Order: sequence, then structure tokens, then C-alpha cells
Amino acid sequence: MAQVRRQANLPRPSWGWQDAAACRGEDLVLFFGPDGERQPEREIRERKAKQVCMGCPVRSECLDYAVSRPEKYGTWGGLNEDERASERRRRMRRANAA
Repeated sequence: MAQVRRQANLPRPSWGWQDAAACRGEDLVLFFGPDGERQPEREIRERKAKQVCMGCPVRSECLDYAVSRPEKYGTWGGLNEDERASERRRRMRRANAA
């Protein structure tokens, strides 16, 4: 019961920024990849996804969302899983230093 109550108190994400996202209407596989994807194919797919993200008007909102949740999979705000984990650590260090 405490688990359910705690989850109910989490702030609900604001998804309004997604309406202006450059990825809107793109195939989700470009950003999340298929099961069993090999590394060379993953690198090519991520490069293409990041190209879409680079021109996105809501890239920072997308990245902020993914880092704050944290989203464990996919390309969000132009960063893959490992890059977002590094960004999350960087933001934590900066917040702790302030």
C-alpha cells in the first residue's frame, strides 16, 4: 500500500513539448531499436536518430525529461542510454557543488 501511495505522489510528466518534436511521426524503431540489434546497426541507427534530434526545437525539454525520470532506453534529446547516464551524473555533481 505504501508503494502505491508513493507512486501516486510522483509528479505527472508534462508531455506538451512532444507536439513540437522533430521525431513526431517518425518510426519509433529509429529511436529505440529492435530486439537483438547488433552493434554496427545500432551505431548507424543512433546516428540517424541523433540527426533528427539535432534539429529539434524541443530537444532540451526532451533531454530534461529523459534525464529526470530516468528513461533507461532509446535516444532522447540526442543522447543514447550511456550518454544520458553520464549527463545525469554531470548534473548531479553540478547540483551538489552549488
